[in-house]
Amino acid sequence: MGKVLSFIRYSRVGRNLLYLYLVQGANYLFPLLTLPYLTRTLGPQGFGLLAVGQSMALYLQLLVEYGFSFSGTREVARHREDPGALARIFSGVLAAKLFLLLPAFLLALTALYLPVLRGREDVVFSAFFWAAAWGLSPLWVFQGLERMREVALLEVLTRGLATMGVFLLVRAPEQAYLPLFLNGVGALAASGLGFFWLSRHIPLRRPSLREGLLFLAMGKDLFSFRVAVSLYTAANPLILSFFASPSQVGLYAGAERLTKAVLGMVEPFNRAFFPRFSHEVGRDTRGAGRMATLVFALMVGFAMGGAFFLWFVSPWVVHILLGPGYEGAVPIMRILVLLLPLIAASSLLGLQWMLAWKMDRAFNAIIVVAGFLNLLLATALSHLGGASGLAWAVVLVEAFVTGGMVWYLHRLGRLPWEVAR
Repeated sequence: MGKVLSFIRYSRVGRNLLYLYLVQGANYLFPLLTLPYLTRTLGPQGFGLLAVGQSMALYLQLLVEYGFSFSGTREVARHREDPGALARIFSGVLAAKLFLLLPAFLLALTALYLPVLRGREDVVFSAFFWAAAWGLSPLWVFQGLERMREVALLEVLTRGLATMGVFLLVRAPEQAYLPLFLNGVGALAASGLGFFWLSRHIPLRRPSLREGLLFLAMGKDLFSFRVAVSLYTAANPLILSFFASPSQVGLYAGAERLTKAVLGMVEPFNRAFFPRFSHEVGRDTRGAGRMATLVFALMVGFAMGGAFFLWFVSPWVVHILLGPGYEGAVPIMRILVLLLPLIAASSLLGLQWMLAWKMDRAFNAIIVVAGFLNLLLATALSHLGGASGLAWAVVLVEAFVTGGMVWYLHRLGRLPWEVAR
């Protein structure tokens, strides 16, 4: 225990991990407060419509964000001692994001032709507002600088404002658009504060279109990764909406939301250790391997314990947090808990380890194949088995991703425990 406390107190990574777990605690608290309220206020149909809007917002956000949370973070981590380089990176990435707002808006317009969103301009444009506000966030700069205290404060501010707005303003099923808009307001406020903080530490420059185009070209591989990931994450509620009623989409979304709340405990490890691995793999390879092996064991062990626990308590969790009418979410949730150890393993091996080694193309290849595999399986199994069929499709695809990463890294002798020898 003494060593753990010393690690947290005297190590930058330890302090960053503590800040991120404080954020994750807040990320638990705010959804746990709003989820029961929204499921009961909106009902399964309204909550299903909200889930479709959130799915669309995630697609628009990933277009604006363009994978800079990885490629931009990596560049900042490698040039953190050079203020001039940091200013160039920041202005180039910001210019690229501003440029991407136009195609994101055009995509939002095309979403109006989806059957489930026809006549719901309020949902579509609220989703675009949220995506634009969050996509322009400067959190990636703070992550690259390993200044997780600022990341923590900005994320808590975003969620806190949105949560307060939900309780004050959402009152009826037809207001399914309002949580999307309120999340956009919170993200916009947090982004503005983040830009102000950065202006005190980095000599900010006016965004340049030329530099923006250069950073778009540099980040294209990781953007491909983000798009491919979205094919087996954000796309699923949209796919299910073609084969099932909004109420069924609501059951799947509720089960997925509860499962992802536990999956969120993995995220602080990704954000705390990715900059560290990116900084260390070229300096102390064996040391980075030993650290990655330890983090892998902690993440997977923790996720397996969470999966077993969540499987047993799922009926009570659904009853308490989702409420009457969501009993059908229990079997879906018991399938989705299988994702916990799989995603913990793939997060370490892929998002942290392969990208730190700049294995971007191999990583993308695995994710792209998985994305198209998900489209096939999700479509087929949603048609055959509805929400439960979709849940099995998601688990099978994640198993493919994890297995593909283990195979590729072992073939090169680059698994963390192989490098640590």
